[in-house]
Amino acid sequence: MAKRLNMRERYKLMTRLGWETSYQPMDKVFPYDKYEGIKIKDWDAWEDPFRMTMDAYWKYQGEKEKKLYAIMDAFAQNNGHLNVTDGRYVNALKLFIQGVSPLEYQAHRGFARQGRHFTGEGARIACQMQSLDELRHTQTQIHTISHYNKYFDGFHEFPLWHDRVWYLSVPKSFFDDANTAGPFEFMVAIGFSFEYVLTNLLFVPFMSGAAYNGDMSTVTFGFSAQSDEARHMTLGLQAIKFMLEQHEDNVPIVQKWIDKWLWRGYKVLSLVGAMMDYMLPESPMSWKEAWEIYFEENGGALFNDLARYGIKVPDYAAICEKEKDHLSHQIWGILYNHTAAAAIHTWMPDDKKMDWLSAKYPDTFDKYYRPRFEYWKEQEVKGERYYSQTLPCICQTCQIPMGFMEPDDPTQVAYRSTVYEGERYHFCSDPCKQIFEDEPEKYVHAWLPPQQIFQGNCGGATLEDVLKWYHFNVGADNMDYVGSPDEKRWKAWKGLDQEDDELRGTGTE
Repeated sequence: MAKRLNMRERYKLMTRLGWETSYQPMDKVFPYDKYEGIKIKDWDAWEDPFRMTMDAYWKYQGEKEKKLYAIMDAFAQNNGHLNVTDGRYVNALKLFIQGVSPLEYQAHRGFARQGRHFTGEGARIACQMQSLDELRHTQTQIHTISHYNKYFDGFHEFPLWHDRVWYLSVPKSFFDDANTAGPFEFMVAIGFSFEYVLTNLLFVPFMSGAAYNGDMSTVTFGFSAQSDEARHMTLGLQAIKFMLEQHEDNVPIVQKWIDKWLWRGYKVLSLVGAMMDYMLPESPMSWKEAWEIYFEENGGALFNDLARYGIKVPDYAAICEKEKDHLSHQIWGILYNHTAAAAIHTWMPDDKKMDWLSAKYPDTFDKYYRPRFEYWKEQEVKGERYYSQTLPCICQTCQIPMGFMEPDDPTQVAYRSTVYEGERYHFCSDPCKQIFEDEPEKYVHAWLPPQQIFQGNCGGATLEDVLKWYHFNVGADNMDYVGSPDEKRWKAWKGLDQEDDELRGTGTE
């Protein structure tokens, strides 16, 4: 009788199916895992800490799908959208489906590509399985949020918007940068820096916020994905340690990539800061609190562990620490002023939210941001709400408009520039400038929305032309939440429109 193999033995067999090619040299079959300078002495040293086989993977994911879709169906059948705390909450989901879900698909494609290009079979298998996870995340997020598309504006063209709309070039350029890197840099960028160090900032506090606001469908897909993210985090750490243990010459290369990609990921997650602090009507924690828990405490312990390899916390982390009291407020100000060309609604926080922000940011909000926001509210009341009609100068690296302040002086706009081959390029921070100067040829070709509009590649020269090219339903997808069709429908569903009629003296007997 044949011996029954245990999980470890089956994993070994599954990940050792490669062979030395004879018709072509191995370097021609796997040409891309050498040029970055990473030295690998023994690919057999790669081992997935979970040792998951394909049959275990399908069973595990199948069970999760049954539970997830049962809750999604129940949410839809019971009109769950009526039970969220406020119609404004849905704008956080709009930003999620426009900015985050396409990144899951980009990650699917990126890991599928790396699954072809590593010489070692263990690394190839790990990439292929993570590629499947990322595709599943894309599908479940679209299925979950499609319920809201039946009742709210701002969801109908999210794939097209991801490619065209100005603020979505921030997350898109992040993955364009990663997917045009070599396979080892991609693993540090996505497998380690984004998945291990930063993804908790998205999937734990924001999903807790979804639950806090009554959206049980979204929180279920979030926590379903997070169980995969835990496995991805372990694999990301394994990838880093594998590179560091293979050769000492790999250490400075890996350190430089960690420095770069932690900053690039941090800038993308600045949008999440605005979602947590401003788009959630009821916020379970602030961006600052989340940063302190998931980066400073958890990330600090990680870098203490990596110190034995010679890896240290990126110098840029000191700037993040200074900005944690300011980041979400500055991003919300940018979105508020440019919402005429954004597929979300914005608003000024009410008194209850202002007081919450004062309590969470006692050293900065009342001093720097409350006066500005109260002035903008006064302008709204007077009918003088300002929508920017101009094109902002954006950072050549992270592609965020120049709306960030100096880390040591929040009254001054941070502005940097450099000249490369006779052309001047602009940046929002020292790290973005440094990243550009390390690889200028990569970033001079970036697709920058304002420049593309000026060059006539976005439908025309006027805002009306550009919004048409965006496929916006003007007045429904963009502008303020107050007075929008979304607000009118929400009030009608909740019976609040009758209160408005009574206040105006137009109610019926």
